[in-house]
Amino acid sequence: MLQSVVVGAGQAGLSAAHHLLRLGLRPWDDVVVLDANAAPGGAWQHRWDTLTMADVHGVAALPDDVAPPTSAERANAVVPQVFGEYERRGGLPVLRPVRVERVEALDGDAAGPLLVTGAGRTWTTRTVVSATGTWERPFVPHYPGSGSFAGRQLHTQGYRGPDELAGQHVVVVGGGLSAVQLLAEISEVATTTWVTRREPVWRTTPFTPDEGRRAVALVESRVRRGLPPQSVVSVTGLMLREQERAAAERGVYTRLPMFERIEPDGVVWPDGTRRRADVILWATGFRPDVAHLAPLHLRTPEGGIELDGTTAVRDPRVQLVGYGPSASTIGANRAGRTAARGVLRALGCAAG
Repeated sequence: MLQSVVVGAGQAGLSAAHHLLRLGLRPWDDVVVLDANAAPGGAWQHRWDTLTMADVHGVAALPDDVAPPTSAERANAVVPQVFGEYERRGGLPVLRPVRVERVEALDGDAAGPLLVTGAGRTWTTRTVVSATGTWERPFVPHYPGSGSFAGRQLHTQGYRGPDELAGQHVVVVGGGLSAVQLLAEISEVATTTWVTRREPVWRTTPFTPDEGRRAVALVESRVRRGLPPQSVVSVTGLMLREQERAAAERGVYTRLPMFERIEPDGVVWPDGTRRRADVILWATGFRPDVAHLAPLHLRTPEGGIELDGTTAVRDPRVQLVGYGPSASTIGANRAGRTAARGVLRALGCAAG
């Protein structure tokens, strides 16, 4: 029987695996990492080609490693290479591709082993570290008439670059960092309309470490109460970078409130105003990818998973990383260490 199964080999999963080995668990005999992707890199390998290492908001160094440098190289090439080298150098026991479908109590025992199922196989383990992030669960809100739209609808997850949208009118929906980034590059080759549910809150000063800690604490407080996690940017606000200032000068960030409904050729507001659209791009974020944990009934009535650090309050055999406040790369690293210690506590060992 395994001592722990880590589900996911992104930043959080690799960090957790590293710390589990550092604390004395043996690769393959005690710990295995199951990753749904066919290659290293987590969700980074699926991001659009125009996202460079200069565009990303910092990729933290994995434990005992160095952070990848800022450059004009594609993030979907650089980060997977870094992750792959880290796996090999650290001897991390990553098995892929294995998409975990279920984690359940073996024979219904609430204190006994867990059964992990995926890719036609099963693993029996005493603990699980769920590090599946959000990439596989894009969120697209429903609006009346969405099924009638004759143009193209896509989510950030399926965006591959501005060239495929050239010469079209694109309605970009969403008030987060992705919407701001995509509007800048799409507006160079297409006309755009920006729509958000709430008025964007812009920052004009750099984000300080103290503000960062306060923002993370607010997100963390929701998770401790079993509420669905919010993104950190919903607390921090938006700030234009140099590469987006030209778009701002062109008026790209003139925002409209949410439309009321979608029609075959565009969108309509409550006052009857219409805007033609060839494409609706939903930059509306993601939800935690935790459906595999459903058999354990971890959710609260409020819809979230209540955590004490990274430990699921309703089942201490389970650690969640890359969830809520640990969704950033820095947070994922810290959560990986916390989760490894949580695993050893569940196993009845002393964590160093």
